[in-house]
Amino acid sequence: MQPQSRKTPTLGRLLAGLCLVLGALLCSLPARAMDILLTGAEDSPGVQSFTQALSELRPTDSVRFQPLASLPAPGKLPSGTRLILLDLPSLDWRLQDSQGPATLVLRISRLQAQQRLSNVQPTHLSLLWSDPPLERQLHLTRLILPQVRRVGVLYDRHSEFLLKELRLAALPLGLEIVTERWDNTNDSRPLQALLKNSDVLLGLDDPDLYNPKTAKNLLLSSYARQMALIGPNAGFVRAGSLASTYSDQSDWLAILDDLLDRPPATWPRTLYPKHFKVLSNPQVARSLGIEQMNEASVATQLAEGESRP
Repeated sequence: MQPQSRKTPTLGRLLAGLCLVLGALLCSLPARAMDILLTGAEDSPGVQSFTQALSELRPTDSVRFQPLASLPAPGKLPSGTRLILLDLPSLDWRLQDSQGPATLVLRISRLQAQQRLSNVQPTHLSLLWSDPPLERQLHLTRLILPQVRRVGVLYDRHSEFLLKELRLAALPLGLEIVTERWDNTNDSRPLQALLKNSDVLLGLDDPDLYNPKTAKNLLLSSYARQMALIGPNAGFVRAGSLASTYSDQSDWLAILDDLLDRPPATWPRTLYPKHFKVLSNPQVARSLGIEQMNEASVATQLAEGESRP
């Protein structure tokens, strides 16, 4: 009988090869699809566009929008669902039930959270802030107006809780926060007093103070003194403030895509978007004698500053 050739594979080597092939096949298979449920009080073309864009980012997952009125109680939803809330009515619905899946609350302002949650935040909620971070807005102010020292801030009973955080953020920048309480927006005296004692105005994202009714008085009064208003959001920049940081739909989609790749247990309790842009008003800049800024460059400088320890 001829001896067995050394080139003939042994059973062990065949099994090892088979395991390698199977392992490679398993690794190439997509992970188990996630059920991603977006909900809000109203459906709209904007909501459908956002849902479709998120679905395209995550083709292996089930991404769908379902109106709030058609949903059961949160506790009756499958625990593995990734729930994304798009408005305040859906947050109110979610707060009625301590049971249910982990939940991302998209684009909620600091004031809205304070009014609904006070200082108590349920462990199953992750709040994604809509308003620009105060520290980022101050860095923007310092970057485009390096000569300013006194930052004027209007507040009322709803936004007063932000002042401590604002002052702490201003300290390392060498900025002084000057404040005036403005409970009655029909009375311009607090605004005029603040303008006399400030080098620049910084708007808090407080809709009681910064809204279409107050915009004309705020903008005309500040520019009569050749004083810039920073913020409080992109909408106000279009109306006539100098500049603000903001996050658009593409930024929010990138943030959601990143969070959805993580286990819900690791989701942050609160999160400011790390993806953002800068919007400026060139016409306002010209009227104030300020050199027009390169928005992308300013955003890059701010992001680089935040990435450093």
